Amino acid sequence: MASVVYCFGISGIEGRLVEVETDTMVGIPSVSIVGLGDKAVKEARERLEAAITHSGFSFPFQKVVFNLAPSDMKKTGTHYDLAMAIGLLTRTGQLQGVSINKTGFIGELSLNANIRPVSGVLPMVLKAKEAGLRRVILATDNIREASLVKGIEIIGFQTLSEVVHFLSGRTPPPSAPPLENPPKAQSYHDFSDVKGQDLMTEYIAIAAAGGHNLLMIGPPGCGKSMLAKRIPTILPSMTEEESLEVTKIYSVANLLKDKGTLITKRPYRAPHHNASTNALIGGGSVAKPGEISLAHNGVLFLDEIAEFSKKTLDALRQPLEDQSVTITRVWGANTYPAHFMLVGAMNPCPCGYFGQEKCRCTDYEIVKYRQKLSGPILDRMDIQKYVAPVDLFAENEPSKSSAEIRHRVSTARKIQEERYQHIPSMNCNAQLTPALISKFCQLDRESTDLLRKAYDRFRYSGRSLHKIIKVARTIADLEGAKDIRAPHMRKSILSRDLEKDKITFTGV
Repeated sequence: MASVVYCFGISGIEGRLVEVETDTMVGIPSVSIVGLGDKAVKEARERLEAAITHSGFSFPFQKVVFNLAPSDMKKTGTHYDLAMAIGLLTRTGQLQGVSINKTGFIGELSLNANIRPVSGVLPMVLKAKEAGLRRVILATDNIREASLVKGIEIIGFQTLSEVVHFLSGRTPPPSAPPLENPPKAQSYHDFSDVKGQDLMTEYIAIAAAGGHNLLMIGPPGCGKSMLAKRIPTILPSMTEEESLEVTKIYSVANLLKDKGTLITKRPYRAPHHNASTNALIGGGSVAKPGEISLAHNGVLFLDEIAEFSKKTLDALRQPLEDQSVTITRVWGANTYPAHFMLVGAMNPCPCGYFGQEKCRCTDYEIVKYRQKLSGPILDRMDIQKYVAPVDLFAENEPSKSSAEIRHRVSTARKIQEERYQHIPSMNCNAQLTPALISKFCQLDRESTDLLRKAYDRFRYSGRSLHKIIKVARTIADLEGAKDIRAPHMRKSILSRDLEKDKITFTGV
């Protein structure tokens, strides 16, 4: 009878239980691995033979077949090695009288039978707990990450022989290495460093409080990148659920720095403008998460956004609406969460000095440059503000610190969390659907008249109107107002500078 050992696969950021079935039969000595495994899985046959032999065990001189079930799910990676080795030793009688029904195995084997760490351990262990397994055996270097999951026994080993001796009862389980707390990362960015940009700072606080997308337009050196780098310092702390989601994404992408702790700081990603569509959205032969997923629950900053490929930018349209991205390949599809705050920065014209004497750009050149941002992408930017150059020699009043702004932002977010507490997966105004806007964003007559006049003048799209209302709702929350009033609506309408400029260039 074939032996069955439990291992795990990854689909998106979720773990999947995989049964590794092993059998030997009479025939020409060979090793076959079936079950829709990729090249890394197929190459395990050489690693298995070398590791089992170097551990002092016998590799059978028979036909060996491994089946990774369910067989219709794509298997990628090298973490199936340990489970296949244990399955083969059990099937050939070299590991007898051992119950491994409630045990999961994760690890890559070296030719010298060492167990190497692998990526994606956190979602795998979470799946093991969900499936009712009692313990997981893996590489020593993966213990800290796996220990983030409570309620399941985690045991780490360095070699295959150590695992066999433990399962046979010859040696006790090794003591877990001490979990050292990593040093807390210090932020050297603070809004108190920003001078002369009080209006822009206020609109950034609005964007952070409601989770709104933000586009900054201004000449070179006016402080756009400086402002964007400081946005994470005013965002509220992540909940435990949000931290777990982000940590799972970074675990699958093999980007965890401190593998013994959850990621508690909101991500900040700033890819270069020559990034490919796959790098930004996600993809590759095994459909890895892209920058939009690595920025989940945080900030995605696209500096010089007009220099990004138009095709790449347009690929953001659906993730911005759905807050997730599905990457489809021939073998299947992976879905990754992508709920992020998009922050873009661009120059107002090709030379960057639109409105100043040294600008020599024609209206046609300006229109062509701005058209690099398609209408649908511009439509999805809740706040679009010009950033004026600062007089460095003027006596500017001290700016508010990040701590002060963060207190305001956190207070507004708490109001939103209480308002939407009965709505699943919603915690900020930017996530409001049209139906929920009608329920939570009631407008008085004066606010409605302002919005109607703005629509008649600038012909906003339906999505833009909804975004104006949602931004007004956030402004009201920041001021502690229960309902949206005319001053809130007026301030919200004034947040869409770039769309208003379209009227100026319509005749070009």
